[in-house]
Amino acid sequence: MSLEQASDDVKLAVDLIMLLEEHALDPETVLKALEIVQRDFENKLAAQRSG
Repeated sequence: MSLEQASDDVKLAVDLIMLLEEHALDPETVLKALEIVQRDFENKLAAQRSG
């Protein structure tokens, strides 16, 4: 399957990986940052679902 046919979440994941790798960031720092991002978006999703 080509990236063009991939789902939006896969496309976004690839874009994020490329962006992070281009900046040669420490993997531990990236993972900690992604935890923060995940919590933020989980909170946004919960708020969206509650109304």
